[in-house]
Amino acid sequence: MRAFVAVELDTELVDKISEIQKNLAEANAQVKFVEPENLHFTFKFLGDISPEKAESIIRMAEEKAKDYSPFDIKIKGTGVFPNMGYIRVIWLGVEEPEAFSKMQEDFDLDFVKMGFKKERSYIPHLTIGRVKGVQNKELLVSIVKELQNIEVGTMNVDKLVLKESELTPVGPIYTDLKEIKL
Repeated sequence: MRAFVAVELDTELVDKISEIQKNLAEANAQVKFVEPENLHFTFKFLGDISPEKAESIIRMAEEKAKDYSPFDIKIKGTGVFPNMGYIRVIWLGVEEPEAFSKMQEDFDLDFVKMGFKKERSYIPHLTIGRVKGVQNKELLVSIVKELQNIEVGTMNVDKLVLKESELTPVGPIYTDLKEIKL
C-alpha cells in the first residue's frame, strides 16, 4: 500500500482555504486544487509499504508520540515550490514552525532507522494546488504574491494519522489506517 503520515486540518479552517483556492482559480491557470477533504500537512511520505511495515510504523509512532503534547500552529502565508519562476506546488505556510519542524525531525530519525529516506529539510506546509501548465502563469504569480501574508487561522496539532493513498484518475483517495494521539 502507498502510505504517508499526516497532520489533519481542523475542519473549521477548510472554508477559509477554499476561498483562497477560489481566489487563485481566478487566474484561470492550469492548477489542480486539492479537494477540501484531502487537505493535510504531510508529516512523512512513506511510499509503498507492507502491512507489517505499517504495524512497525504505528508501534514506533505511538511510543514516540508519548514524548509530545498537543500544540497550536498558525497557518499563514501563501508560497510556492520550487520558485516563482517555475511553480509546481502552491502551499500555505506555518508561522513560527519550530515546534512542528522539531517534532518531524525527531520522528524522522526513527523513520531513517526503519529504512526510510531522510528528509533534507522539513518545512511544514499545506499543499492547496498543483500547477499542471504555464497558462496565465503571470496572473497566478501576482495572486500568490497578493496572498503571501494571508492569515488562515490557528489550529491544534494533537495527533498524527497514518493514511493509505490510492491513486485514481480523478485524484487520490485517502483512507485513515491509524490515529496516533500526542
